[in-house]
Amino acid sequence: MNQKIDNRLELRNIRPTAMRQLVYDVLDKNKKALSLYEIEQQFEDVDRSTIFRTLKTFQDNYLIHSIDDGTGAVKYALCDEECTCQPDDLHIHFLCTKCGQTNCLKNMPVPKMDLPQGFSFESANFVIKGICSICRK
Repeated sequence: MNQKIDNRLELRNIRPTAMRQLVYDVLDKNKKALSLYEIEQQFEDVDRSTIFRTLKTFQDNYLIHSIDDGTGAVKYALCDEECTCQPDDLHIHFLCTKCGQTNCLKNMPVPKMDLPQGFSFESANFVIKGICSICRK
């Protein structure tokens, strides 16, 4: 399909298959976080479980990250090339309450947390809700 996509998949130890290439392409072209349903709508006659397994493979290999933005549907977005989904890689997300789109604010890291003794960090979810620049017009 596309050598850039194949290279990106192979860098994360993901074997490039046709479905993986297609799902990556959808995520790359949209530049926003997408739900399983939104990704599924980009294809004709593709089984939802195939897309979900592809997303799981991507997530397990740090190619994408998932976002729980409070809408009830987990959304997925591409990680930066150097991302390992560790605390230092986490960033804030913005949910537009008008159009429902969720965007990664990659230049805004999640604030550092000083947890009490005995607590250990596993993940963080920081979502700002408001109206995006497109909807404000």
